[in-house]
Amino acid sequence: MKKSLIDKNGEVRELTKEDFKRMRPASEVVPEIVKAYKEGRLKVRGPQKAPTKVQTTLRLQRDVIEFFRSTGRGWQTKIETALKEYMKAHSR
Repeated sequence: MKKSLIDKNGEVRELTKEDFKRMRPASEVVPEIVKAYKEGRLKVRGPQKAPTKVQTTLRLQRDVIEFFRSTGRGWQTKIETALKEYMKAHSR
């Protein structure tokens, strides 16, 4: 029986010789990605020219976070958009 790579706490266990024996080449598992890489079609984001955002910690009520998270991908950007709309509406 195959042993799970992740324990109940979400930690990845050390790989064994058997794990390595079961591994397959990326070209077999995700051939379309390997092909795109070899053809130079994968785009890599370059370094940021100048920081445009500042990392901060902000405490928000649970219902606010749950609402925005429920909207799916990009939920943090949606919070930023809402804050910018507020700024625009309240600037002099």
